[in-house]
This record gives sequence, C-alpha cells and structure tokens, in this order.
Amino acid sequence: KDIEYIRSYCYNKLEVTRFDSNVGRFIGYTEFGVKQAEYFNNNPSYIASERAQREAYCLHNVGIDYRNV
Repeated sequence: KDIEYIRSYCYNKLEVTRFDSNVGRFIGYTEFGVKQAEYFNNNPSYIASERAQREAYCLHNVGIDYRNV
C-alpha cells in the first residue's frame, strides 16, 4: 500500500493532468487538464489499464530495487 503509481502529463513544464493510483482516477490542474481528466475518467477501460500499471510496473520493479540496495 506504500507504493504509488503516478502518471503525469505536462506541457511547457506545467503539469496538466495526473493519474494517481491512490486516488484511482485522473486529476486536472489546468482548465485544459480538467477537461482531459474528465474525458479519461469517463473511459473505464483506460482507467482499468492505468490501475493495472501499479501492479505490472511498480510492484514488479520494487523487488528488483530492494535486492540491489
């Protein structure tokens, strides 16, 4: 539960939209980002694939990283 998957979308060094695995949905930080987050959040298959990334990417690699420490 301590592992968090975050996917950020940025434009001109400004974070526009972010997916946070602890929240389980996209969050918009600009006017355009709010519209994008609403679009992404209304697509259940895309949300499911982003949620699965925590297990597929983070949990898989954390074991590798801890072994190397």
